[in-house]
Amino acid sequence: FSCNLSDLLCSFLGLLYQEYRDKSTREEIETRRLQDSQTDPEETSPSEETPSEAEPTSTIENKAPPQINLLRNSNSRFNLWQDLPEVQSSGVLSILQPDEIKLQEAMFELVTSEASYYKSLNLLVSHFMENERLKKILHQSEAHILFSNVLDVMAVSERFLLDLEQRVEENIVISDVCDIVYQHTVNHFSVYITYVSNQTYQERAYKQLLQDKPAFREVISQLELDPKCKGLSFSSFLILPFQRITRLKLLVQNILKKVEEKSDRESTALDAHKELETVVKACNEGVRKMSRTEQMISIQKKLEFKIKSVPIISHSRWLLKQGELQQMNGPKTSRTLRTKKLFREIYLFLFNDLLVICRQIPGDKYQVFDSAPRGLLRVEELEDQGQSLANVFILRLLENADDREASYMLKASSQSEMKRWMISLAPNRRTKFVSFTSRLVDCPQIQCVHPYVAQQPDELSLELADVLNILDKTDDGWIFGERLHDQERGWFPSSMGEEILNPKIRAQNLKECFRVHKSDDSQRRKLGSRNRQ
Repeated sequence: FSCNLSDLLCSFLGLLYQEYRDKSTREEIETRRLQDSQTDPEETSPSEETPSEAEPTSTIENKAPPQINLLRNSNSRFNLWQDLPEVQSSGVLSILQPDEIKLQEAMFELVTSEASYYKSLNLLVSHFMENERLKKILHQSEAHILFSNVLDVMAVSERFLLDLEQRVEENIVISDVCDIVYQHTVNHFSVYITYVSNQTYQERAYKQLLQDKPAFREVISQLELDPKCKGLSFSSFLILPFQRITRLKLLVQNILKKVEEKSDRESTALDAHKELETVVKACNEGVRKMSRTEQMISIQKKLEFKIKSVPIISHSRWLLKQGELQQMNGPKTSRTLRTKKLFREIYLFLFNDLLVICRQIPGDKYQVFDSAPRGLLRVEELEDQGQSLANVFILRLLENADDREASYMLKASSQSEMKRWMISLAPNRRTKFVSFTSRLVDCPQIQCVHPYVAQQPDELSLELADVLNILDKTDDGWIFGERLHDQERGWFPSSMGEEILNPKIRAQNLKECFRVHKSDDSQRRKLGSRNRQ
């Protein structure tokens, strides 16, 4: 481009990335709903196929040449590769196979979404970070925590976008984009790890500034009201880099599903996906590391050991679940007793490698009276035992703090709470729909139609259009699921999703999932049985 890319993007691109992402995922949800309602998914027309960020049903009006089109779309619809005047007039649409057209759309989608993302980053910097009033209110250290290395992230996005657009300009039919994704991920995307790892500090600083500095709160509110922001909050701009690096991995997955098997393009897509997955995992670990360390220090201060003390703080240890359960007093034969005194309260701290059993004592403290390695825990559900023993299960410690076997009969407050404890305590046990030790062939699936933010360590945060295998569910509205694109597991409310009923669509989802991860044979073998907790 002879003119300044940043100026063009800020001036002409219509959609901010938050809008782009939201509309595209909602289109994806509707596409899956349509597919799921059909009796034979193989008969779906090209417009009904699931794109990564959704293809619109409406046609886009006459456009300028491709490179300008990326920047000058001022309406609220998406750009389609096949709607470019140059593509339509070239005659390639009558020559290319439908599968190749879908692949072209998937690659073009990655480019246009990066342009939208860059526009939003530019607004974060020019509208918020560089605002003179805001600069005067914030100390340099506060500004650094709040905006971190966003300038580096924006520079990386600009360089990445230039290379992508240069590739689009080379030929009407795009040769590949995943080789560019691979090079930039390996050489430049470490800036995302730095930014995302700062997220915990960033969120805390933002809340503190809103609370302590009325002037900051006032300026941010005024800036958010500017029409440029389109009603979007300042915090929605701050989380853009983490959302983008995660979404970029999904865009590459979508390309990977459409390239020819055993082709060069499949090889580059697999390489790009593998590198992106490494960056995303490093981002996740960066976010978790600080909060986990602080949490472990806090727990250690609350524990008093009645037994031999166990060191709690360790770099390789984190909390999986904590909470209160009712322990049954007396022998198991006392099942005829119908009194609240049958049970007494105990409190469990379950870490990834250790269980600590306590009783709460005054002063927000917990007295530890037993413990066991997590690998030496077994659970067993009691069924049909009457109302007094509803939601009761047996917890066995094969080797406890006294080096002997111990059993506890525990009662949870609900069926979902009982199942959540059982799966957390013994993650490799068989669940309702699938054994963790066998390969998945078919099991219920659900797609997320409402985003969900995890409230507990054993829960799973969901993004719109996520597809998950349902591993277990409860009568009181909770699902234990495994997300297909990254095999992360956790609980979430069933109201967040819609079940996928068409078995052919479920099989297609699994087939695509196996293909995406086929470069890692061990990961493929473990798909559906790997414990991510």
